Amino acid sequence: MAESNKMKDMPVNKLMIQMGIPMILSMALQAVYNIVDSAFVGNMKSGSEAALNALTLVFPVQMLMVAVGIGTGVGTNALLALTLGQGNSKKAAKVAGNSLFLGAVIYAVCLLFGIFGGKTYISSQTIDPEVISMGTDYLSICCVISFGIIFFSIFEKLLQATGRSLYSTIGQVVGAVINIILDPIMIYGIGPVPEMGVQGAAYATVIGQVASAALLFFFNKEFEHGVKYLKPDIGIIKEIYAIGLPAILAQALMSVMVYVMNLILKFNPSAQTAYGLFYKVQQFVLFLAFGLRDAITPIIAFAYGMGSKKRVQDGMKYGLIYTAVLMVIGTAITEIFPDAFASLFNAGQSREYFIGAMRIISISFLFAGINVAYQGIYQALESGAESLVISLLRQFVILLPLAGIFSVFVRNGQADVSLIWWAFPITELAACLVGYALLKKVKKNKVENLE
Repeated sequence: MAESNKMKDMPVNKLMIQMGIPMILSMALQAVYNIVDSAFVGNMKSGSEAALNALTLVFPVQMLMVAVGIGTGVGTNALLALTLGQGNSKKAAKVAGNSLFLGAVIYAVCLLFGIFGGKTYISSQTIDPEVISMGTDYLSICCVISFGIIFFSIFEKLLQATGRSLYSTIGQVVGAVINIILDPIMIYGIGPVPEMGVQGAAYATVIGQVASAALLFFFNKEFEHGVKYLKPDIGIIKEIYAIGLPAILAQALMSVMVYVMNLILKFNPSAQTAYGLFYKVQQFVLFLAFGLRDAITPIIAFAYGMGSKKRVQDGMKYGLIYTAVLMVIGTAITEIFPDAFASLFNAGQSREYFIGAMRIISISFLFAGINVAYQGIYQALESGAESLVISLLRQFVILLPLAGIFSVFVRNGQADVSLIWWAFPITELAACLVGYALLKKVKKNKVENLE
């Protein structure tokens, strides 16, 4: 009741700050996972350049595993919250049990891919035997022990569905801390632990993920109803993915985009590595916008549900303003300190490419953040199609053909690789203009008639 009163009565600008800060911090923490391994691997005594390239090539698969886990968790979250609200404890137990079953199926697929498909996947993006060996080792470990990240993604959403999101944050913190502590120990070999290089980075990552998942399993109370609720129920599975599939597709687009960019940049391994490193920095900045979006959506959705035109308009206004402020700060940091980031990763031969990518692609952050905010607004106003359109434009329809066209000129020696980086600001600006037009349409159809 107190939470409902806060959503109804607290000034929207204050409410967005109060709700947004924890979510922003949580998303920033997730981004740490993507940066820590590369930072430590980049400072290995030997083979650091090949190792960084290997991690770049593996990254799309890691993103895809997270996408499927989170999408399944999103569907489970919504369905569990609905059944609990209806007082149907038996169905709620089945929903939780089926989420475990689905997690096991997803893990089985990842396990098989890690055993049989890893080398083929890495080889499709490079011909360097050292990179293929390192990438295959890293990918195999991440896939074979992928149950940590898969079940963490599902358990996190179960906790959020029952109002215990604080526990998921605790789990994230524990996993991140374990990963950071183990990385130097297992990569470089400290004390009794032998030097394992790239394999050590992979083990540190999966151990942190498994610890997070185990902790969240302990926090969850939805699995106390017995193993009989683990029996797959086709009806419940359909309900879970009716909600979760759009989330999987949206996240999977990011994975496809990075993989295709790796193929486009295959002609220049240093540029390929530079893009992979920059993408992790970019994610850290854009995750701030994602965190704020997770506050924008429920605030506007609640106001829309209660029919308050002013609170909906305030939610859109402050959501866009705060997002713009965050993105300006992120752009300033990446434009002013590209050398510091390059030194963090010890980018080596990729250094100049990395700095060039950071200076050019960072221009797109403001437009990218606004696009993320637009998507949160669309979802709050029950306009999921518009959100999907923006995702497709940003990560597939405009970006990849444009980057591919630019790469033709680069391969012919008529331009510098930096030409390819310009595909990102152009894409985000174009998507932002389309997003603004779609927002005007959504406001006219959904908001103008409210009291």
